[in-house]
Amino acid sequence: MTHAHITTWVIAIILFFVANSLLKSGKEKVVHMVLRLFYILIIVTGVLIASGIHLFSGEYIGKIILGIVTIGMMEMVLVKAKKSQPNKVFWIIFIISLILTILLGLRLPLGFSPLG
Repeated sequence: MTHAHITTWVIAIILFFVANSLLKSGKEKVVHMVLRLFYILIIVTGVLIASGIHLFSGEYIGKIILGIVTIGMMEMVLVKAKKSQPNKVFWIIFIISLILTILLGLRLPLGFSPLG
């Protein structure tokens, strides 16, 4: 299930940047809707992973919260950009929460080491 979770968030991040780049042309609507589907898939795979954890620590709760914040900031960046409103703060929170979520996910026992 971990690989499905990682695959969904990698695709979601790609879709996020594609949707963000299409905002100026006004053709981001379909990509944004598909991205929202991937938000749901990320949450579902995350819940399935979390439900299989026998020793649930505060780090897992922190990762869940950071993951939800990351998804929320992705959505806020796109919505604010679409409305031509300032979104710099949301970008900063998105980048910080994404980095922390990935690092915490790799640190936890169910994560994997990309270096071996």
